[in-house]
Amino acid sequence: MTRIQKRLCQLKKEHQELDLMIHDLSANPYTDQLRLRRMKLRKLRLKDEIKMLQDQLIPDMDA
Repeated sequence: MTRIQKRLCQLKKEHQELDLMIHDLSANPYTDQLRLRRMKLRKLRLKDEIKMLQDQLIPDMDA
């Protein structure tokens, strides 16, 4: 497993964990909305980084 693949696995795991936490916190009407918003932003950043790493693993195709 390459360094990129390992990092990709870590990011996917963190993304999934954040998704579960966000889901749980969203169900509570007394949740700190700032904390929830920050978690959602972190999740989006993870998604962007995951996409970037996945793109690095796919070789360029000549058109």
